[in-house]
Amino acid sequence: MKKYLMITGPIAAALFIFLYLPLFSVASASLADPAGGISFKAFANVFNDPALAAAVKNTFLLAVCSTAVATVLGTMLGYGLNRYRFPGKRLFNQVLHVPVFVPDVVLAVSILAFYVVLRQKFGLFERSMLTMICAHVTVQVPFVAIIVRSRLEVWAATYEEAAADLGASSGQRYRKVTIPLIKPSILAGSLLAFTLSLSDFVISFSTAGSKSTTVPILLYSQIGHGTPPPEFNALATIVIATGSLTAIAFALLQRSRKHM
Repeated sequence: MKKYLMITGPIAAALFIFLYLPLFSVASASLADPAGGISFKAFANVFNDPALAAAVKNTFLLAVCSTAVATVLGTMLGYGLNRYRFPGKRLFNQVLHVPVFVPDVVLAVSILAFYVVLRQKFGLFERSMLTMICAHVTVQVPFVAIIVRSRLEVWAATYEEAAADLGASSGQRYRKVTIPLIKPSILAGSLLAFTLSLSDFVISFSTAGSKSTTVPILLYSQIGHGTPPPEFNALATIVIATGSLTAIAFALLQRSRKHM
């Protein structure tokens, strides 16, 4: 066991350093004071910048709206693919994985071309927050559907059949058996969709309007003019710290439930 730890320990340490050193670099850059020392001025100025504050608002609005729609549609799609038979189901299951492994730039160009056709033919879908939400939902739905479907394929059908044998109606089976069983997968799919929306740049950039700039788009424009201001590093530090604390809180909560 000690020999095993002597080999895997340094490898694990090097891996963690490789993964988290850039994060510490971002945090230290946000705390750097041009006059020397440490300053929290960048954190105080995060929401004092009107452009950055608007970008943060648009980013979370886009993530929340697209995640809500994608979670509902993805859950329904995953349930339907698992429960019902219809012509072309096998082909549809395979096509469902296309947005997962196709590069974002290909999806972005395809969605943008679709919007251009709708705009020219019918005068619809002028680039705005609505077009961004629709584009993000298009990408997020397959992720949610795949996660929900995989959860249903394990043993949900067995429990539903047992509930039916005990006299439960279809509505009761869905509310009291299916939803509680797939709730972890719905939560996992929604969190993944939310994360994908927050970090997306290519699709957002291709479908954004003049008043729907997100943080990744604003950061890209700032990089084009030189080094971005320290407020971006401060905002990144806040996001990283919030995500890390949330993950730790969920881990502690699950651990406490196991010991109850």
